[in-house]
Amino acid sequence: MDRYERILTLHRLLKSAHYPVPLPRLMDELECSRATLYRDVAFLRDALGAPIESAGGEHAAFRYEAVEGERFELPGLWLTSDELAALLALNELIGRSGPGVLAGALAPFKARIEHLLGDQGNGKPLPIERIRVISWGERKLDQHAFRTVAGAVLERRQLRFHYRARTTNSDSKRTVSPQRLTHYRDNWYLDVWDHDREALRSFAVDRIKDAQALDAAAVDVAEADLNELLASSYGIFAGKPKAWATIRFSPHAARWVADEHWHSQQKGNWLPDGRYELQLPYSKSKELLMDVLKYGPDAEIVAPLPLREEMKSLLHMALSAYGNRESGFGIR
Repeated sequence: MDRYERILTLHRLLKSAHYPVPLPRLMDELECSRATLYRDVAFLRDALGAPIESAGGEHAAFRYEAVEGERFELPGLWLTSDELAALLALNELIGRSGPGVLAGALAPFKARIEHLLGDQGNGKPLPIERIRVISWGERKLDQHAFRTVAGAVLERRQLRFHYRARTTNSDSKRTVSPQRLTHYRDNWYLDVWDHDREALRSFAVDRIKDAQALDAAAVDVAEADLNELLASSYGIFAGKPKAWATIRFSPHAARWVADEHWHSQQKGNWLPDGRYELQLPYSKSKELLMDVLKYGPDAEIVAPLPLREEMKSLLHMALSAYGNRESGFGIR
């Protein structure tokens, strides 16, 4: 344990203790000698102004002096190396998964973390390249629209924007009360109360254009109501569940699926033959079918029957595309 972490640990021990902490315990917790501990106590008291009281003699102990109405805190930002490394990894995740949107705003914070870690590592440069973040399926995001949307969510103001739906390619103008911003599968989504439709809706932020925050205060929808409509079924554009899907995975695929989180209400159990059965609620089938398809022959939709038939139709259409050699996509 380096000096930085010893000081931080010493502070936390003295701050949380109701009685003087014996010298042997402090030496054990800080993994240091008696002389080193006394130097750290002196630094904490003299350089940082900590109100340390000590009892000398054979049974030496230390504590913070009780000051009514006040609790001593270390000046500035004090974090352990593990905490700083975790923050740095999180910053890399934000910076690489959404370049230009959050990375610029957080650049000073990242530099400060790197400086603190460098100080604790005796000035050695940090191997940032050892933290690797690979995005998949990330769509191009308008920075101005994102910042306007995020600002309206936090400031609780209504929004007006143009939206081009990806499924129909139709354009519409919306006035909404933003409820929450969600990052899902490397993309951002906005949950809103749509004033024109008088209903809860979710919008892909990358399809929002000409976003404008209004002066009117946003209408707040209870979180329980948001979750009931927007998070009770599978997928980002969920809706209230219409049925429960039952999917069985081969013993090979089960090694992965059994550890995966598909939905907050999912139910899973191992079958005697080594297969894994997953059950979850759904409303719209499209996203669920796409996720099951990626497992190919290792997944089978068992119920309900309409969902099973829908999957069979998709598989037949996919097979016909490979069987038609005259099509533009056929292999010649």
